[in-house]
Amino acid sequence: MKSLGQLRRSGALDVHRIDADGLLLGSSRERLVDVAFDGRRIWSFWVVRDGEQRDDGIHLVWPKPLRPYLDGVAELTITDPGSEAVLFSETVQFGARTDRIEVVNPAGRPLAIDKSLKLVETFDTRDAAHVEPLLDAIEEVLGALTKVGLDAFLAYGTALGAIRDGGLIGHDSDADLGYVSTYDHPVDVIRESFRIQRALTDMGYRVTRYSAIALKVHVEESDGLDRGLDVFGGFMREGTFYLMGEIAVPFRREWIYPLGTASLEGREFPVPANADKFLTATYGPHWRVPDPAYKFTTPASTIELFNGWFRGMRTGRAGWHGYHKRTIHQKQSVSTVAHEVAERHPDLATYVDIGCGRGADVAWFADRGTSAIGLDFQPYAYEAEAERRADDPRVSFQLFNLLELRHVLAVSAWVARTPGPRAVGCVHVVERLGRRGRLNMLRSARMMLAGTDGTLHLQFLSEKGRDGYARRTGARQPLDPAVVAADVAESGGRILHEVRERVSAEPGSSQVCRMTIDWNA
Repeated sequence: MKSLGQLRRSGALDVHRIDADGLLLGSSRERLVDVAFDGRRIWSFWVVRDGEQRDDGIHLVWPKPLRPYLDGVAELTITDPGSEAVLFSETVQFGARTDRIEVVNPAGRPLAIDKSLKLVETFDTRDAAHVEPLLDAIEEVLGALTKVGLDAFLAYGTALGAIRDGGLIGHDSDADLGYVSTYDHPVDVIRESFRIQRALTDMGYRVTRYSAIALKVHVEESDGLDRGLDVFGGFMREGTFYLMGEIAVPFRREWIYPLGTASLEGREFPVPANADKFLTATYGPHWRVPDPAYKFTTPASTIELFNGWFRGMRTGRAGWHGYHKRTIHQKQSVSTVAHEVAERHPDLATYVDIGCGRGADVAWFADRGTSAIGLDFQPYAYEAEAERRADDPRVSFQLFNLLELRHVLAVSAWVARTPGPRAVGCVHVVERLGRRGRLNMLRSARMMLAGTDGTLHLQFLSEKGRDGYARRTGARQPLDPAVVAADVAESGGRILHEVRERVSAEPGSSQVCRMTIDWNA
């Protein structure tokens, strides 16, 4: 096995072609390279690992988030990040435009591809003044975790930067913290994590959850940026160290505690006692050699363990975030379900929209004088409408995850205490749920409607056409109405009314199914 240093070889790179699709390289040797536009690093990759070997060479495809920016001119350089030797340099033009390519966000701040192939603000684009608020946020969250009884420390890339370089890693984009529980059983570690979340919430922090033992704690930095710091839970069990995300290795607790310190951008922060053992467990024995294209290669056995113990609560969230981001400028219309509910329940006091998305139905009911609650597990979707309706007492938005039983029970019980009569709508959600999620949705609706003669109104894709309707609605794949009917029967409900109709008169149009369901038999 060659070290990363041995793989970094000098010499020019054999570049056959650069176009809007990607790069075609003639070299079959493995090497790590940086790609820069006009002198600023945009992307890093390993030639063989990340490329596709073809008859004419190795093809590297531009990361998907970068492609919309590839219209214009740039001085493209490829360098060895270790020696900074220039391996290739050429002025290139993509598309028809002749002005310089600028990979920036709407505020004009530079973006680059990170290790997860996301386009983000990396630390090498932020000056000292921009870094200070992040350091303040790290100190604040570490202090808050101390107050709730945890000895937390810098973890993952944040620890690597502090211990190896004394600063933030230029190609990194976030801050990671970790802790090791005093408990050794996964159930107890989970219970502790939810206790931590409640305590942080009581202290005024907004907290979102990745998994049963991993959180994001949101802090508003002094420059106004909402900074989310990831807090990964860990524990020791039978000589193995488990740290949520990637790590399950033989370890000793004394290699973590008592904590040591390391300097990060001139400030001292807690880190594991044995830095070499910790970073070797995280990044392997070559952690001292920078690798801006590093990818975690988590063993399948570790993934299976973590999935079984802790994961499953964020399934689909990234997909919905992508959908709402892609359709942010798409005109919103009030759903057929909303109109049906208004007609069936003229005396409605509270409307509940499960999977409310951007909140069009919620706003429509509120404008009619009806209290409305929007529930969604992707807060990005309803954020703008929630801000617009912040002073409207008829409107509430709430994070709601149908894969997390705590949400299903707690939020549903809260809704059940709101004024009746009540009705529940759920439009193009069940297609994206597995059986457990569908049954949780039905259980939730039943709880919300308890004590009323209200009904649940479902709409879902029952037949996918050639009209792009599935993509426009985020439904993706159709769901057999017979499957939904079986789920309804299992939940103790009954289908009062069912209709299937084409979404347009055009040939090959998609079909939707709408069901009206109650539990009053």
